[in-house]
Amino acid sequence: MVLATTKRYTVDEYLELEEKAEFKSEFVNGEIIPMAGATANHNILTAKFLARILLALEDLDYAVFMSDMRLWMPDQKRYTYPDVMVVEGQPVFTDEKQTGITNPCLIVEVLSNSTGEYDRSNKFKLYRSIASFKEYILIDQSSYGVDQYTKQNDGRWIVTEYLGEDAILKLESVNFEISLRDLYKRVTF
Repeated sequence: MVLATTKRYTVDEYLELEEKAEFKSEFVNGEIIPMAGATANHNILTAKFLARILLALEDLDYAVFMSDMRLWMPDQKRYTYPDVMVVEGQPVFTDEKQTGITNPCLIVEVLSNSTGEYDRSNKFKLYRSIASFKEYILIDQSSYGVDQYTKQNDGRWIVTEYLGEDAILKLESVNFEISLRDLYKRVTF
């Protein structure tokens, strides 16, 4: 019996391939995993959240990044592409080209059918290895619903669920709030 083997890549090999690739891929402990395409709802929600938080934090000491910026988790040997990330103060970049960061305080993911459970469980566990990480926002793209995970001073994470178009999401890690009615404007369920 012959077992199939998966080619393992170094971080440098992954970064070189990713620079030339037509589609984004995540890096997981030596494996390269292609990312699925996004729906219209996913794009609308990501763009709306990004635009609003970018304007809200424009004159403050934060950097806001969208889904083309990689996140490196050295303890996990993993690169991902969160939908939105916010860094308090100066970003710590992984390279001279500034294509990856290591120090977000806020990460936002728009949930899809194919990745929703992974974003809620395993990915959240991986993100918690980042010392600067304080808040995680998960946005449902099929109904008015947002889950907010906030890190407490004692290290515990508290979840708050926002449901319905009248709910107002108020972030803890940065000075920002948005109504779900505004966030979901032009989203088709």
